[in-house]
Parts: sequence; structure tokens; C-alpha cells
Amino acid sequence: MSLGSGNIRKLLTQYSVPAIIAMTASSLYNITDSIFIGHGVEPGHLAIAGLTVTFPFMNLAAAFGSLVGVGASTLISIKLGQKDYVSANRVLGNTLTLNIIIGILLSIICFPFLDSILYFFGASENTIGFARDYMKIIIVGNVITHMYFGQNAILRSSGFPNMSMYATLLSVAVNCILNPIFIFSLGWGIKGAAWATILSQSISLFFQMIHFYNKKHTIHFSKKIYHLRKGLVKKILSIGMSPFLMNICACLIVILIVRGMRQHGGDIAVGAYGIINRIVFMFLMIVMGFNQGMQPIAGYNYGARKYSRVMEVTKLTILCGIGVTTVGFLVCEIFPSIMIKLFTARSELIDESVFGMRIIFSVFPMVGFQMVASNFFMSIGMSQKAILLSMTRQVLFLIPCLLILPRFLGTLGIWISIPIADFVSTVVTAAVLIRQFRKFKI
Repeated sequence: MSLGSGNIRKLLTQYSVPAIIAMTASSLYNITDSIFIGHGVEPGHLAIAGLTVTFPFMNLAAAFGSLVGVGASTLISIKLGQKDYVSANRVLGNTLTLNIIIGILLSIICFPFLDSILYFFGASENTIGFARDYMKIIIVGNVITHMYFGQNAILRSSGFPNMSMYATLLSVAVNCILNPIFIFSLGWGIKGAAWATILSQSISLFFQMIHFYNKKHTIHFSKKIYHLRKGLVKKILSIGMSPFLMNICACLIVILIVRGMRQHGGDIAVGAYGIINRIVFMFLMIVMGFNQGMQPIAGYNYGARKYSRVMEVTKLTILCGIGVTTVGFLVCEIFPSIMIKLFTARSELIDESVFGMRIIFSVFPMVGFQMVASNFFMSIGMSQKAILLSMTRQVLFLIPCLLILPRFLGTLGIWISIPIADFVSTVVTAAVLIRQFRKFKI
């Protein structure tokens, strides 16, 4: 079905369903890690807190991954819409080179200062050992993670959403098999979870590479596409700058939250945030699946100057995103303790997690709209507007709240900062999106 002429609803279903399955699997990937660690490593609440301390590292890796992956996949969609297949293949080669360089550099820079970084992120004497053991292995395999996510993004944008889904499902399945073996049977503890993550991604990356070496595909590996080209690299990084900055800000925010939780509530509060973070992302990953389904459709039609189709797919995706986050709101407000008990049996940790969850999910339906609207501008290459919207929530609203409110309200101030930022940023995003749609109509 053509991206430029097919039924929008069917196209969004065709491209979103594989992405949603893949993203849901990715969220389960993280959730199962936390569940196995919470029940298989002693003491479980400190192990979860130690894992939570590593979240800024994950945001940092995601930042550089999205800088290249999102930028490259969006640019490929636009080039395919313009029938510029030579440039699209060069983007593929440059993406592989950039991911290898960035992945290796991050590992080299971070490894010697690992303990200092983890303490800065919010580790305590009780949790530093768990965080260190986990991150040593993750950092060593960092280049694999970058390549895996980069190739997956290009699979979706080059017309193979099902292949992208299969790669993710394979990684999740292998991870779920290896986790109990490494953690319980072999007794590797939290190190086992890290090894399961890296090995599962390596296996999926192998099959991704086989796909791109097949010259029958329009987008494939070939000679002379790996040399970095200044013009392409500039465009990739320009488009990817919005999700990059979004993840960098997310890294800073997680640091502020974890450090604040440790200061005002101790390791129990840190663990509670870690559990809630996993549950939140389970729903956000589904919205991201819709966003990934929308991206090639919006990018292709924008490149083909079919603006009515761009607006149609964006409106439909917004409705889907709001629907997902509304379900999340209902489930987590009505049954919070059931969700939390999947991760821990410690009553103190359950109570703190339930308290925080009810607050964070209070305006959650708005988050679906904000995510889709921000992604819309990324999908059509309007990086400046995408950066503006990603910065409003995190820099202009959330960070000031996290710096001010905990001084007066303790952990309550941290919890309520998140829905306040969600509400205000949604209003700003709606205004910017409406203005852009009016320009399209003109």
C-alpha cells in the first residue's frame, strides 16, 4: 500500500501495530528485568534502588541513540518520498558509522569514572554496588545497543515495520529466557540481568545486519556509503537534535528526582520512583509505537507536499495516543497496589509507590496528546519546533518545580512536579500544533 495514496487508517494500522508490539515488548523487557531483580537479588528493595540509579545512564545512551536513529529514519522517509534512493542508502551507511563511533567513545569516557558518576546520579553506600555491577557490563556493550536501536529505526522507515517488530520480539524473548537462567540458576545476581540485555541485543543485531546486506532491498549496505558526508551528517543530527535534547533533559531530570528522593525519602523512595518509572513507560512505549507508525507516513507525505494527508494521520494518531494514556490513568488510579506488587513484597516500598503513582497518573491522559504532537514536528523534519516543545515540559516547567517544591514539601514536592509540568506543556503544545495546521490549510 502506497504511503502517498493509501487509506490513512489502514496505513497507520499497518505501520503502528508492529511498532506497538515491538515497543510493548521493549517495555516488558525493562519490566521483567526489574521484576527478576526485585525478587531474585537480595535485598530486593536495594537492588531495585540500585537499578534506578542507572536510569540517567540509560537516558544518556538513548539520547545519543535517538540523535542518530531518529534523525536518520526521518531523513530516509523524506528521501524515499522524494525518490532519492542514492541519498537514502548513504544515510544508512552514515548511520552505522556514527553509531559505532559514538558507542565506543561513550564507553571509553564513562568507564574510568563509573563510581563517581553513579554517586552523582544519586547512589548511596547501600546501592552503589548493585548499580556498579549492572553498569560495568552495560557500558562494555554500549556500541551494540547503539547499533541495534539505530538499525531498528531504519527498518521501520524503509518499509519493513514487521521486520523491526520481529527483531525487538527476538531480543525480548531471548532476554526473558536468559534472565532467570543468569540470575537464579547461575546466581549472577544483577550482573546476570545486564548480560542478558547485551546478549539478547547482539542476537537481534545479527539478524538486522543480514537484512541490510540483502541487495534486493531498496535500502541496503553497499560500498562507498559508510564514509561520513558532512551534508548528510548535519541533516541527521539536526533532525535528531530534538529527541537528543529531550533525552538529555530526561537524564538531568532523573538525576534531580533520584537525588531528591534519596535526600528526602531515602532508598525506599528511590526504589518507588524506579518501579513507577517502569510502569509509566509501559504505556508511553505504546504511544511511541503509534508515533513510530505515524513517522514514515507523515514524513513521506510531507516530502511529497500532500499536507492534508499529513494532518489526517497526525489527528488520528493523537486520538490513539490519548486513548492509551487514558487507559493507563484508569488502571493505575484504580488498581495501583496490584501493579506495584509485581515488583516487590516489601510493604514500605509498596505504600510509597502507590502514593507516588496516584499523583503521577493524575493528568496522564494529556501526556498522549503532548507526545504525539511533539513527534509530529520531528516526523516532518521541523526540528526547531520539535526542540521547543520538548524543552518546554522539561526545562521551562519540570526542572524549576523539581528545584523549588521539594524544599518545602519533601518527596511530595517531587511527585507533584511531574503532573504540573505535563499539564502546562500540553497547553503550549496544543497552541503550536493548531498554528501549524492553519499554515498547512493555507
